[in-house]
Amino acid sequence: MNRWPEISFEDRMSTVHFDVHERAHITVDGDSCHGCTTKACVVACPANLFVPTSDGGIVFNYEQCFECGTCYMVCNVEGAITWTYPDGGHGVVFRRT
Repeated sequence: MNRWPEISFEDRMSTVHFDVHERAHITVDGDSCHGCTTKACVVACPANLFVPTSDGGIVFNYEQCFECGTCYMVCNVEGAITWTYPDGGHGVVFRRT
């Protein structure tokens, strides 16, 4: 039986490249986040791109996004997150090792 070789998270991440476009493909309305009690995006994002602020808002950085859409799916505040795919040819690029 063929199995994938064991590889650490750090080694796997070294195979990922981000071709960042100047237009953010995800925008977060930080004002909407102030009333959010769950901050589900902070917990759900596999890239840890959402950081809660001391005043109840969210700081978000799209440059290393995996484009999974999890943040958009778990957000419980309508209109807080606007998500689209990056413009053609940009975004996350996974390479085989």
